[in-house]
Amino acid sequence: MSAGPGMDYTWIDASRKRVKLPAPQYIDYVLTWVEGLIKDEAVFPTKAGREFSPNFPSVARHIYTQLLRIFAHLYHAHYEVYLHLSMEGHLNSLFAHFLTFGREFDLLEPKECRAPKEGWPFVIGDLMDAWRSLNILET
Repeated sequence: MSAGPGMDYTWIDASRKRVKLPAPQYIDYVLTWVEGLIKDEAVFPTKAGREFSPNFPSVARHIYTQLLRIFAHLYHAHYEVYLHLSMEGHLNSLFAHFLTFGREFDLLEPKECRAPKEGWPFVIGDLMDAWRSLNILET
């Protein structure tokens, strides 16, 4: 799945090999994986008195990173469609809430928000900076 030139995301399969997948398949794998984690009582306990595992913050950050990559793909590959349908406000609002949630709970990995090289096209970090300057996203 791609989120722009040089920003290709690969899936790690059961044998720990990186696999290039088309975006629909990558997104399906991510959402299926997240659903499995949410249903796993050891990861997301639902019973009163059950403690979260010590590695829960790491799992939550990994989930967040995968969802952030889906947003990156949507913005890169499909934003014009959102504009054409006059739905960009909905996508931007959802993304702003997603980023705010990530910031509140320390889920956002800074390396996921910047271009891999100087001078690369607009990336999520630039959008976050713009929203901070407009007081849409708190510092």
